[in-house]
Amino acid sequence: MNTFIPRSPPLGPNESIKIDNITSTSPPKTPPGEKSKFSFKGEVRQFGQGEFESEQHFYPRVLNAQIHPLIQSFFTLGNERIIARYTHLNPQVKPELLKKVLSYTPKHFPWAGCDLFNVTTASGHRQMIVIETNSCPSGQKSMPLLSETGEHNEQGGYRVVIESAFQHQLSKADPQLGGLAVLCDKNMMESTGYAAVLADVAKEHVWHVEWHVDDPDPDAKWIDKVLYIRDKEKNWHPIRACFRYVTQKPWNRFPLKTRTIVMNQIISCLAGGRNKMMASRAYDFYNSEIVDTGLSIKTPETINNVTLGEVPLWIRSMGGHAVLKVPYSNAGQGVYTITNKNELNDFLSQDHHYDKFIVQSLVGNASWSSATRTGKFFHVGTIPNKKSNTFVSDLRMMVAGSEDGFKPVCIYGRKARLPLLGELREDDDTWDMLGTNLSIKLPDGSWTTDTSRLILMDRKDFNQLGLGIDDLIDAYIQTVLAVIAIDRMAARLMADGNFDYQLFQSLNPDNALMDEIKEANEDF
Repeated sequence: MNTFIPRSPPLGPNESIKIDNITSTSPPKTPPGEKSKFSFKGEVRQFGQGEFESEQHFYPRVLNAQIHPLIQSFFTLGNERIIARYTHLNPQVKPELLKKVLSYTPKHFPWAGCDLFNVTTASGHRQMIVIETNSCPSGQKSMPLLSETGEHNEQGGYRVVIESAFQHQLSKADPQLGGLAVLCDKNMMESTGYAAVLADVAKEHVWHVEWHVDDPDPDAKWIDKVLYIRDKEKNWHPIRACFRYVTQKPWNRFPLKTRTIVMNQIISCLAGGRNKMMASRAYDFYNSEIVDTGLSIKTPETINNVTLGEVPLWIRSMGGHAVLKVPYSNAGQGVYTITNKNELNDFLSQDHHYDKFIVQSLVGNASWSSATRTGKFFHVGTIPNKKSNTFVSDLRMMVAGSEDGFKPVCIYGRKARLPLLGELREDDDTWDMLGTNLSIKLPDGSWTTDTSRLILMDRKDFNQLGLGIDDLIDAYIQTVLAVIAIDRMAARLMADGNFDYQLFQSLNPDNALMDEIKEANEDF
């Protein structure tokens, strides 16, 4: 059996980033249209029962971490007690309405993660706001085990996702169609973990296959809407159900309609799971539907479909401070914090592949956040360290949905590289103060992770976030609302079983994106 070797090994807890491997500390440029030279790809592997090894699928720090009691308490609450607590503190929300929300069965988007900021206003009103919702999110390798007892305890949240969200989808698959597979394009530590757990749960072998956006000869292909994967002997095998960990432009490799069951379906990425433009539309539509319930998805103010020439005008309207986003990038790529002319000129001078952008209000410090119609949000941040420095931090909340509704799966936090300044200088590079993403894209196209800024939910790290159980409940409910909004948008776009091209084009007019979708959908 082949020993698993991660394609891009994560940094150890005591290692630092080698700056000479990274072109800049600022966010990388928008991914270019031209395909880059393809780099190393791991070989196709089959997982059998009993092959899950914790050391291969969790960070070393996590294996030795003890879960924080407050986090453990949150995960043992269950939806009924979460509803009771939330409606007690928010009496305008009726328990039966919140129960309906948490009991929702997602059709297209059963596995998701939200990135949230803990923010406050000038008057001291604290809340969790949604920054981004991710389809096929990372997180398992960063979550300490909730319990040290139990038959399958060592598999942690991997098993929760497989037994709830994926098994619900797997029940729809045609058993005669073929085998099972996990497809990925990054994060080998987690994708192989899912493959090993799926083999245990399904009691059959599971293929693990890498499928990269720039692979000239991939080990996967579609024939008559059925997925086939190629083994080391060059034989092709049909697949009845696929667990998808393909996150970089997945719509140019996966068709919108397939006979092979895919989780998550590609429509979930286009409807908002990997498309910030459509996610913003989905939030607006769902918020208008639930306006009388006392619930809403809270986000920074967002302007969609902005052309390059309009960007300076929108930034000026927000007081000169804003965040610019390429709608279809992820893992921290294509996000730009703008607080001065240098940062704006740097963005405008770059070669951008896509036609449209998102302008979002910037959440900074009290004296330099964006001015919006709803006032200013600014970061609560971490508890000050011994040098009295506060760092921007975020929270990733992963959830899984099935016929039993939603459940939280795992949580982790991240912090920025540099502490938050009270006053900005004209030449400050604000990305290092505000950017929390840990993924780093290396010059060869591979990925690594800066784990030194990872905040675990353990006894050592969690307290620095300054969060209470009600903050976690708020984050969970915001995450579920955001996921439902995107799932409902996906259902709208596939209302009669076919992709509504005209509706999508009207909501998200971007020719470069449409060209990518057509690569995997010849029937457009």
